[in-house]
Amino acid sequence: MATLEIRDLHVTVGGDAESTEILKGVDLTVASGQTHAIMGPNGSGKSTLAYSIAGHPKYTVTGGTVTLDGEDVLAMSVDERARAGLFLAMQYPVEVPGVSVSNFLRTAATAVRGEAPKLRTWVKEVNGAMQALEMDKAFAERSVNEGFSGGEKKRHEILQLELLKPKIAILDETDSGLDVDALRVVSEGVNRVRASGIGTLLITHYTRILRYITPDFVHVFFDGRIVESGGAELADQLENEGYARFGVNEAAAHAV
Repeated sequence: MATLEIRDLHVTVGGDAESTEILKGVDLTVASGQTHAIMGPNGSGKSTLAYSIAGHPKYTVTGGTVTLDGEDVLAMSVDERARAGLFLAMQYPVEVPGVSVSNFLRTAATAVRGEAPKLRTWVKEVNGAMQALEMDKAFAERSVNEGFSGGEKKRHEILQLELLKPKIAILDETDSGLDVDALRVVSEGVNRVRASGIGTLLITHYTRILRYITPDFVHVFFDGRIVESGGAELADQLENEGYARFGVNEAAAHAV
């Protein structure tokens, strides 16, 4: 059992003179095999939570703790967090021209596992994961995210997730820009890793991905903190009522 514990987390963004507090005391525990959905309007701090856990230098933790199996995550460098078992699927993955998907994946697996996977076994593992995600084998020779469609970027991230097998996966708006077919395939991948025991923190605006992935817990994020938690039924309530009872109108909730 792996456990990610977040206690009274406070995070700011910006320089010392003009810093703005985004997270204002977040408490959350994600354990192996659990899926937690974080929902809330734009600007509420959902992505800030994801990037702060991963160690993005843009964000400054001013209070609270984040631990993974009792180890201080905030004391780790970004790569140490990844090797410890944290995985972040970004809303907007960056392009890495000149680095093939196959080389990227094997290098990442080597870093996480502590040794290079045996080539014959690795090729079989990659091909199996790509087939499950309905990806052409030729995809492996393309440069990472260069010229990828939105659906290809998201499938690539789930491919990473399935191959690297972290303890806790943080998925920041994985459903963003996906058509119905891509959403189904990506969701099936998330369900597979969940069944393997990986804990998942799923950040989303909308409930459509939750038609494919049933969360164990749903948390409403507003003004830098969790203001309500419940089961999957809470997502249905938000679908019907929106965020009005938290002081947010519908236009503000989905503003870009």
